Amino acid sequence: DFISVAGNCLEGNGTFMNIILAGCGKVGNALVHKLLEEGHDLTVIDTDAAKIQHITEEVDVMGVVGNGSSISVLTEAGLESADVFIAVTGSDELNLLCCMFAKKVGSCRAVARVRNPMYSREMEFIKQQLGISTIINPELATAREISRLLRFPAASKIDTFAGGKVQLIKFQLPEGILDRPLKLSEFSAKMSANVLVCAVERDNAVIIPDGEFCLMEKDMVTVLASRENAAVFFKKLGLPTAPVKGVLIVGGGTIGYYLAKELLAHHIRVRIVEKDAARCELLNEMLPEAVILHGDGTDRRLLLSEGLHLAEAFVSLTNMDEENVMLAMFAKKHGITKSATKINRLEFDDIIEELDIGSVVYPKYITCDFIVQHIRALQNESGSNVKTLYRILDDRVEALEFTVHEESKVTEKPLADLHLKPHQLICCIMRGNKVIIPGGQDRIQVGDSVIVVTLEKGLHDIRDILA
Repeated sequence: DFISVAGNCLEGNGTFMNIILAGCGKVGNALVHKLLEEGHDLTVIDTDAAKIQHITEEVDVMGVVGNGSSISVLTEAGLESADVFIAVTGSDELNLLCCMFAKKVGSCRAVARVRNPMYSREMEFIKQQLGISTIINPELATAREISRLLRFPAASKIDTFAGGKVQLIKFQLPEGILDRPLKLSEFSAKMSANVLVCAVERDNAVIIPDGEFCLMEKDMVTVLASRENAAVFFKKLGLPTAPVKGVLIVGGGTIGYYLAKELLAHHIRVRIVEKDAARCELLNEMLPEAVILHGDGTDRRLLLSEGLHLAEAFVSLTNMDEENVMLAMFAKKHGITKSATKINRLEFDDIIEELDIGSVVYPKYITCDFIVQHIRALQNESGSNVKTLYRILDDRVEALEFTVHEESKVTEKPLADLHLKPHQLICCIMRGNKVIIPGGQDRIQVGDSVIVVTLEKGLHDIRDILA
């Protein structure tokens, strides 16, 4: 009883923008490709001439060698005609300074990456005083994502909408739950839980299903539900819904600190293994309720002596992707059923996704998604703009939350009467505090938040779903 169709690439209705990006590191590179996919005109700034040469030879962008806080460099980059300025250099202070100068010289919106925990409590003050449009803290966002996963251990990925009231949850259908391939309509009736199956991964293919689609054991399924209904649904599946009680974290860096703080606030026991003695002392002061262990997290004997096999969950947050993957595999070998692994490099994400190591989080993807979401919202501030954006299922599917500000062709009509472009699924309507999993006779109203899952990329407005 939901709206689902499938089909071609779509052109968004947003106005493409002139964007200046300061910082050509890993995040900067990933952002360049994402923003070019969106169709924007891009100029990149970096002090490293080799990085500028590499990116300008690889893709169609303008490059300027220099410091993004220099007025002459900003002028050379075309700041006067820029719509958005984004600073993702390796320095928080430089990012803030670049954005401040960009606001003073130009009339553009400014976006800064700020990672240091000392600034986390003052984000709103900094934004107001410097006139910055938005600030992204990738480490804090990553920690919150891992925390959600540890508090709902059956899920391999959780994305939230409507201020956390609605969740998009990815999990694997367990063996024994289906005695035969089961039509989605039959499965929904059997489970009698108010959830919606939004996407299914099978044999490297992603399907946005209709009621006739048949589910099979070991399918990777993504469902949308309120927090309460999700808990009911997973209990009926026989999957765990209670948060883990204790977590062993290897790596006491910024993400480790943020994560420990989140978990302790939810009364989850935390032990952190960190090899830097000075960092251990600092963590001990900042996290008095956690157990801080000084040692090398890649030392098998240390992990086993500290009760790895007794831990309910394991999180690997070292600065080395290879170490994190090996640690996750080691934890799985010793019976840990819930683990989360941080990966910095994006080049081998398709290979890593094939490994059975539990949940994998990419801080750089989180940063890119947040900034792309913000840009799309700026492109269409008066219509029904993008409030939340996630790229899910190996970046092949977008899940978007639109805020409906005005009447249009999608409002006040039964959903069954809307002629949607292919590969669109209207998953949820939020009306005030009410979560509606829609049927064909439900209608979108002005003031609603509407969640759409699509195989296409580039939706800027809720009207973009119409054929």
